[in-house]
Amino acid sequence: MTAILGVNCFSHDTAACLLVDGQVVAVGEQERFDRRPHTKAFPDDAVAYCLRAGGLDPQDLDAVAVAQRPWLDLARGGADAIRRLAPKRLAAQGVVDLRLLAQELDFRRRYGFRAPLVHVGHHDAHAAAAFFASPFEQAAVLTVDRGGDFLSTTLAVGRGNQLEVLAEIANPDSLGEVYSAITWFLGFTPNADEGKVMGLAPYGSTRLARELAELVRLEQQGRFRVDLRWFGYHREGKPVSRRFLARYGPPRQPEGPLAERDKDLAMAVQLLVEEAGLHLARWLRERSGLPRLCLAGGVALNSVMNFRLLQEAGFEDLWVQPLSSDAGNALGAALYVHHVLRGAPRRYVMDHPFLGPEHPPAAAERALAATGLPLERPADPAARAAELLAAGLVVGWYQGRGEVGPRALGNRSILADPRRAEMRDVVNHRVKRREWFRPFAPAILHERGPDYFVDYRPNPFMTMVEAIRPERQAEIPAVTHVDGTGRLQSVTAGFNPRFRRLIEAFDHLTGVPVVLNTSFNVRGEPMVNTPEEAVADFLRTEMDALVLGDLLVMKPERRRQLDPS
Repeated sequence: MTAILGVNCFSHDTAACLLVDGQVVAVGEQERFDRRPHTKAFPDDAVAYCLRAGGLDPQDLDAVAVAQRPWLDLARGGADAIRRLAPKRLAAQGVVDLRLLAQELDFRRRYGFRAPLVHVGHHDAHAAAAFFASPFEQAAVLTVDRGGDFLSTTLAVGRGNQLEVLAEIANPDSLGEVYSAITWFLGFTPNADEGKVMGLAPYGSTRLARELAELVRLEQQGRFRVDLRWFGYHREGKPVSRRFLARYGPPRQPEGPLAERDKDLAMAVQLLVEEAGLHLARWLRERSGLPRLCLAGGVALNSVMNFRLLQEAGFEDLWVQPLSSDAGNALGAALYVHHVLRGAPRRYVMDHPFLGPEHPPAAAERALAATGLPLERPADPAARAAELLAAGLVVGWYQGRGEVGPRALGNRSILADPRRAEMRDVVNHRVKRREWFRPFAPAILHERGPDYFVDYRPNPFMTMVEAIRPERQAEIPAVTHVDGTGRLQSVTAGFNPRFRRLIEAFDHLTGVPVVLNTSFNVRGEPMVNTPEEAVADFLRTEMDALVLGDLLVMKPERRRQLDPS
């Protein structure tokens, strides 16, 4: 047996992964345990979960793969900081690297690892998570994010158990930094709320798109260059510069009203990143000669861009790592050590995301019993949940092992009836407590996808936004975004049997093979991890019913509504 622990522990989205004989046993995202979104805390809880899931002690490990190469940011970025007269950034990076080294030494001391600790480059880990978890024997591999090891972008080729980097783009030329800078300007939180900008974009016009696009120059050989006169992120200052503020005015205040300027800027930066992404992907398609593309890095969570890459960059197929954030680098680091450094053949395909913790039925029963609400034990929980959805109830749905990544894929979900237009506001305002413009995902029976989506492509991990057929949009208004699209989830029996059963039952009752699916959490917290957390969210929101495993509870007023007698 060969056991490798992968760890992302030196920045945000800390996480751990256990790989045994090339198979992924468990992935733990630290934010699910400490309840701090995008946490920077050392992933002790995630490490403990992974070792527990594999039945291993630290001494059983053959290697610990760490998704960071010490001093590389400082070595590559130091000269850049000096050239740009940014001594604060240089000093800050030195302090950070010293702190990370101390943290690593403490990690080894506390766990008593005898196994070698292997450092894997940030983008090497992203590329490995994308390619080695994909179903492709060979593919082009694109990684795009804000930055890591002073790189923002890599263009590579994967063949068998090897990765070859064809080109790299260094910071501060970074699409992720540009998108995050606009995220900050729009009053949202950088490195967390970029999805809000993507959701807001279709409400804007294209009037600012051309002038904003000029801030990123697309060059030959698939390269791009950011006009840094408009930004400040590279100087440890505000994300945008005085020049930017002079052109566009003061930043929007968090929670303030959204002006037309804000919507238009969201549209402009979204189009900028889409066009730059296409520029990168087209060069990679031509240079590699390969018809398949793998994608990872924070920018790969831009599901609107992803579908355009598939449609317009010349590739026949696209596989996006569902854990594309830095949390996925725990997985990528372990896979990189196993395949590239140790030469092991590939055996693993990430055909489902259910790698998080699972809690025993007794835990669910205890959590529900504490509510004092009557417990139901339906013979078919999925069919019962479908009945409640068809009756207009919002249902919390908690099953099996948690999915990894930011998308709810049927085990930690809040569900509603997509036929009811009011459900968009009900779930956004009274359940999720989030912004009015945020869209919801249509989870659909895979074989019915072509009936509802134009140019339907299977999308089990919810990594692409696709156009809903115009004649179907009025049928499922709660999951149809303002531009007529939906970030769909294709559901098969092999992917998630019980969730599939629920949608089938809803289809039988309503004739619509789609349910509204969103992550089981409220604004400001990660997806629920334990049954107790699911119950707490159920009680403090206007969710109507909760299904935990085989058990169901309902708010008294909803029970009376359904059964007045």
